[in-house]
Amino acid sequence: MAAYQERWGGLLLPPAPQYDGGPKYLDPDSPEADSAGWWFEAGMQRTAVPYSFMISPSGEFGIHAERWAPLHATIEGWVEALALTHHASMWAKQVTKLVGDDVDGIDLNGYAPVREVMGLADTWWRGPDSLVALYSGEATALDFPKGRIAVIYSGLDEWGLRGGVDDDG
Repeated sequence: MAAYQERWGGLLLPPAPQYDGGPKYLDPDSPEADSAGWWFEAGMQRTAVPYSFMISPSGEFGIHAERWAPLHATIEGWVEALALTHHASMWAKQVTKLVGDDVDGIDLNGYAPVREVMGLADTWWRGPDSLVALYSGEATALDFPKGRIAVIYSGLDEWGLRGGVDDDG
């Protein structure tokens, strides 16, 4: 928790497109122990939501409500996903949002995972001219399958797809 505070404490974040904006800033609080180790809150939510943003004993960033939903393997993954959201929304010619069962209709053939976001419940996929963000954290944490969301950023050129980063990262 001390290492988290030293690196991330006080970082003000832009609103996330899901999770009612996510935590406003990163600031650890309320450590809790269980058989797996210590958990702590990642930061205060922007709005009243039925879960907390947590860091697990193994360092995953996620939400905890009725159950644990690890969104990203690390806090860095969450921050990368926020940056990618901002970048994709600025450069996409079209943004499409699908909810619930409509998410099942997305064909990710020919798409590659965006490894920088270190996605677990939430993943990003890069295609020939689009980026797809799949959000299933609330569906998992609240046991609400219809809460799955996909956001498709289409009409992207090379800059929009990669932001100047080569394939080696």
